[in-house]
This record gives sequence, C-alpha cells and structure tokens, in this order.
Amino acid sequence: MSRVGGTAAHAGARRDGGLRGPACAAREASADRSGTPDGADRGATIGTFTTADQALLDEIANTILPTTAKSPGAKAAAAGPFMAVMVTDCYEPANQQIVREGLEKVERACQAMHRTGFLKATPAQRLAVITSLDQAQFDYMQNKKPEDPTHYFRIMKELALLGFFTSEIGCTQAMRYTESPGP
Repeated sequence: MSRVGGTAAHAGARRDGGLRGPACAAREASADRSGTPDGADRGATIGTFTTADQALLDEIANTILPTTAKSPGAKAAAAGPFMAVMVTDCYEPANQQIVREGLEKVERACQAMHRTGFLKATPAQRLAVITSLDQAQFDYMQNKKPEDPTHYFRIMKELALLGFFTSEIGCTQAMRYTESPGP
C-alpha cells in the first residue's frame, strides 16, 4: 500500500466504504468537471447523480456540518458535488448502489417522520431525521459482520466530513490554518 501524507487513511486505503483514492483527487476532479473550485457548478450531472441528488447530498451534509458563527457549513463547501464525485469515481459498484439507495432511504425516513421530503423539511426536522439515521447506523455498525455492507448513512457521513474538511472553506475557516512556511 502506498502512503501519502504519512497515513494509510490519506493514501485512500481500502476502508469499509470502499474508498480507493485520495480525497484530493476527488476534489480536483470535482473542480475539473465544473471549472470552478470545489465543484461549485451545481448545474452538472455527476455520474448517476442528478442535480437534485446533489442538492439532497448538500443538505444532508449541511445538516451534519451546519453553518456556525465561525465558519460556513458543508453546503458552502460544495460537499454534495464532492460526495457525488467520490462515489462515482472512487467507490466500487456495490457501494455506489448502497449510497444511491441510501438517498431514497433518507427521503423515506423524512416522509415517515414528518410527512415531507428532506429538502422541504425544516432544519429541526432534518436534524431529527439525521440524528435517527446516525443512531441506526451506529447500532448497525456495532453488530455488523465483516462481510456485511457498510450502512449507507455511515458512508454519507464520512463523505460529508471528508468533503468539508478537504475543501478550502473547511481547511481555512473551520480548522486552524497556518500557511507554511510561515512569516
């Protein structure tokens, strides 16, 4: 296994989610496809992810990592398009299907809890859905056998975090950023 940045995780080591390449490559691919930093062109289809799918991924990510007084949220960092690129370009077909089906499950969970779609739900309703899904994935992962697939929400949450914290916004506004070499 090759190593980049000193850790296997940064090298894109095979993980439960089926990640095969570094996040930086997906971030660059996202920018290459849209011609803008962080894949900010939300008008393009990425793989099988429509603009509506990307908007849903954006809102899921933004519910996990909302805007705060100190930094913009995941949506401002274009986490949705980033997640679509990562799943399309770096995940095995079986894991791609898990994420695709997961989007439908998020919608069904929101409909069941609040009788509305995720995109039309209030921030409090979205948070309730995400909290419920996060607990479900945690319980699932605690009892998961090695051959069982990863829970769809686990993959989505990991990608939201990865997308945000590898973005310029995440690196420079959410984390302490010191340019190196410094003054």
